[in-house]
Amino acid sequence: MANPINLDDKLQRFSEHWTPKVIAEINDYQVKLVKIVGEFVWHQHDDTDELFVCLKGEMSIEMPSDKVSLKAGELFVVPKGMRHKPSADQECEVMLIEPKGVTNTGDTSSDRTAPNDQWI
Repeated sequence: MANPINLDDKLQRFSEHWTPKVIAEINDYQVKLVKIVGEFVWHQHDDTDELFVCLKGEMSIEMPSDKVSLKAGELFVVPKGMRHKPSADQECEVMLIEPKGVTNTGDTSSDRTAPNDQWI
């Protein structure tokens, strides 16, 4: 029998930051949850857009010529090839939708590069 995915339940199952967890797949895309706080690294995804949905808290996405602020219930799509750096002053819960195999730090290797396909 099919069961719905409860986002709050999934978010309670982990506490680490900047490590996206896969909760579902649709075609060649993954739906991921991640908790963020502080600043991430500047990076870009040359081959794909990246969708951020702010679920709880507030976050910003800095780009070379602009900065977008998101509150709970808002989303933003970073266009492919756009250099960006997400950040949050306080812990923020975010849903990401992106193709399978996308590395969280894109073209940048750092201590924040998370393993792919971590299901929760």
